[in-house]
Amino acid sequence: MKRKGNYFARREFLGFCGRGACALASLFLAGLSPAAMMGKARADMPRLGRINLVESPWYESLDGQVVRCSLCPRQCRINIDGRGECGVRENRKGRLYSLVFGNPCAIHLDPVEKNPLFHVMPSTMSLCLATAGCNLHCRFCQVWEMSQVSPEDIYSFDLPPESAIRQAHNMNARSIAFTYVEPVVFIEYAMAVAARAREAGLLSLVHTAGFIREDPLYKLCDVTDAFNVDLKGFSEEYYRELCAGELKPVLDTLRNIRRRGIHAEITTLIVPARNDEKSMIRDMAHWIMETMGEWTPLHFTRFYPLYRLRNLPPTPIATLERARETALDAGLKFVYLGGVPGHKGENTFCPNCSKTVIQRTGFMVVENRIAGGACGYCGGPVPGLWDSGD
Repeated sequence: MKRKGNYFARREFLGFCGRGACALASLFLAGLSPAAMMGKARADMPRLGRINLVESPWYESLDGQVVRCSLCPRQCRINIDGRGECGVRENRKGRLYSLVFGNPCAIHLDPVEKNPLFHVMPSTMSLCLATAGCNLHCRFCQVWEMSQVSPEDIYSFDLPPESAIRQAHNMNARSIAFTYVEPVVFIEYAMAVAARAREAGLLSLVHTAGFIREDPLYKLCDVTDAFNVDLKGFSEEYYRELCAGELKPVLDTLRNIRRRGIHAEITTLIVPARNDEKSMIRDMAHWIMETMGEWTPLHFTRFYPLYRLRNLPPTPIATLERARETALDAGLKFVYLGGVPGHKGENTFCPNCSKTVIQRTGFMVVENRIAGGACGYCGGPVPGLWDSGD
């Protein structure tokens, strides 16, 4: 923890206290006695700079020393003791290792709607996990304090896969979500947890930017029940200038998820004067229609000035509403607005009878009229992963 003179930096001290409180709250919810809770909390408190190694299956040796990572489209060439662009994959003696296996820096219990997944087990809770690192560098990143740091510079927990499953059960979660930062960079950990989650009857959910190569994506698909993919914009220029990435690999990811028949939802953060043009929204909606299908849920979320785009205003609600109308006019059936609590754009409407089948306020479901995967009023289909009781 950094210090200013003889004092901890205020922001970091509060963050440390918050993480400790989250750990204690998790143990309380698990039903431990106060004495057992305090003893376990001391062992489970976050530690700065925790490193857990596991060798990656996605790399090739170029000359016995330099390796090429084959996890994402960057295909970083990494020298001995060097790291890839994500900051969490290191060449040690000619072998490539993930540095973040089993050491998440965030462990939260959230509504599944926060992922956001609106067509997956409404009103249930997800155990959400994230580690340090990211293979993109979005100027508007909302979690840069986790995604744009090295594992040595952040507090993290020791949570091996079997402990994650136990924690999910103790907290009555119905799913485990790999979210907040980019799960691609901790894919070995995510897959290990997801495999155990399936055995334990839990869903595995992945919220990703989709910047990943085909082989690791297919391996991840094998243990994943639903994806939310951030389609950040619909031009190569936007990806290059604001995300330090590329659009085409993300579109390929969406196509491949569709081919595998896995439930997928899409999120686009609308950044004022950057990706809010009606023509771009229309083109993106048509692409989703043609490639993913008219039933694919699309979430437009509100931008707030953060990280390296603090000079821009929050997205006007009228801009979000215009984007939603454009996507609906293009033929998409389920188009949502995020970051505008109480707006009708948070609700799910039956494509057949137009009645409200799920009413939401923020991440809270007020009413759910889905029955057996269909509208409770007219019986029309509403695709998704629904609770057996719905």
